[in-house]
Amino acid sequence: MNISKQIAQWRIVAASVCGTSHLKNNQLCQDAHHWQILSDNVLVAAAADGAGSASLGKVGAMIAVETAIENISTKGLTRKSLTDDALVRSLLNDAILAAKKAVEAEAATCDKQPQDLATTLIMLVATPEVVAVVQIGDGLAVAKDRMGNLLALTMPDSGEYINETTFLTSPSALDAAQMRLWRTDIVNVGIITDGLQMLALNMVVGEPHKPFFFPLFEFVANTEDKTVAKEQLVKFLHSERITQRTDDDLTLIIAAFNDS
Repeated sequence: MNISKQIAQWRIVAASVCGTSHLKNNQLCQDAHHWQILSDNVLVAAAADGAGSASLGKVGAMIAVETAIENISTKGLTRKSLTDDALVRSLLNDAILAAKKAVEAEAATCDKQPQDLATTLIMLVATPEVVAVVQIGDGLAVAKDRMGNLLALTMPDSGEYINETTFLTSPSALDAAQMRLWRTDIVNVGIITDGLQMLALNMVVGEPHKPFFFPLFEFVANTEDKTVAKEQLVKFLHSERITQRTDDDLTLIIAAFNDS
């Protein structure tokens, strides 16, 4: 008997990889991600994309995701407490504010300006009954419900010009944040950074692309070995199918709730 199949739980696979343009120029991957499964099947996950123009964009991205997850994971969340909409929104606000302050504090420590650590940030909290997301900048968060509907929780915040977006360190960051709370039976969630937008978004209709997400949801739902699954995800992100379409850094977080 496969015991793991009998226990209701989140399964999650995530990776950040360096884009081909950065590899050619011997640059670091500017993306970062972090996640935790808290007690009572509460999943928290975050992804960030450090600005290419920022000298310490990678540092900003790492601090942002780690601070946001640490902030929310210390609140003793339960599925019951997440039934309060106002509490959920307050938790998300607190987490991005903590991340913003931590990035700004690191900039001061390094004798840099906050924009030198500029980064986007997407953070998600999910249980089998609710998913809530806050996002500053581009990238995308999605969920699939039990009926098979793919829900666009956020959409990329692209500015007037190409590659322009709002960053966590921007003065208007908190005002520009997208926040979405969706109460339904959640079976999958996903987060991407902007390097995957051309593949994961149907640009014609401005909706997430089912042929991109659904096979990935199936993959994570059936994964048994976390190490092998991550290796396979990294291989997918480095594959020709992906690199022919984008040369940017890539982050993909995919989760499935298995209750049978």
